[in-house]
Amino acid sequence: MEKSKVYFTRDLSSKSLVNLYKLLRHKLDGNIAIKIHSGEDGNQNYLRPDYLKDIVEYVGGTVVECNAAYEGARDTTEKHLELLKKHGWLDNFKFDLLDATGPDIELDTPNGVQIKKNYIGKDFAKYNSMLVISHFKGHPMGGFGGALKQLSIGCASAYGKAYIHGSGNPEILFEGDHDSFLRSMADAAGSVINYFKGKILYINVMRNLSVDCDCCAVAEDPCMKDIGILASEDPVAIDQACLDLIYNSKDPGRDHFIQRVESLNGHLTVETADKIGYGTKNYKLVEAFFHNEI
Repeated sequence: MEKSKVYFTRDLSSKSLVNLYKLLRHKLDGNIAIKIHSGEDGNQNYLRPDYLKDIVEYVGGTVVECNAAYEGARDTTEKHLELLKKHGWLDNFKFDLLDATGPDIELDTPNGVQIKKNYIGKDFAKYNSMLVISHFKGHPMGGFGGALKQLSIGCASAYGKAYIHGSGNPEILFEGDHDSFLRSMADAAGSVINYFKGKILYINVMRNLSVDCDCCAVAEDPCMKDIGILASEDPVAIDQACLDLIYNSKDPGRDHFIQRVESLNGHLTVETADKIGYGTKNYKLVEAFFHNEI
């Protein structure tokens, strides 16, 4: 398979988000969803609204998020809306909580190796294309979180999240087979890619590199120095490139990050998505240098 292009800059400024987006061949059009992670209450590492303001304004889309499946500040629409206001999302952007009300949209995963269905919020029907902005970091269940996690768990409704975690059985939630959950994430990610017919672009931000996710109210502080920002049209390539940047780092904290990924077999999600054909691990990293112009 031809190598996918992944653009990379070490400049972590908010302007670089825009400049990297401009390097991608396909620009998004129509009604654009901009998928972010709202950050669990108490989490110190998530990407803040002020950091994303330039890219949101440039793209001209609606910031979107979905409810969580586990108990916390985001597991009901009422609580999540309160947190979204507290974190500044509602005051700064057009915002849509995609599964605030039902019924969900049921997607098929015809090439799925683990699950044959996926469930996303009904408001996805409003949008023609999507920019997926992911805070790349570790994760206490997936090993790491990047573009594929945002496409799967991130885009799933609260019910859909439970369905993915339970590998098709939402009642068991976090008690199911672990590798089956990882493969289910790849299946679910593919269903969202198919839904938008490829009209999706990806930005991964490698800062605040904690081994814990932004969904953790109590998360470890970052264990590594910030690395940079990546952008691609390929979710598999961009996640693989992030992992390679971690593995090739000389930062003393890399071993702790790698231990989190490998102890949870985190590579399996990328490998499964690559095998199914939702992208490729074969990529070309293109480093970009900007003068902070937009």
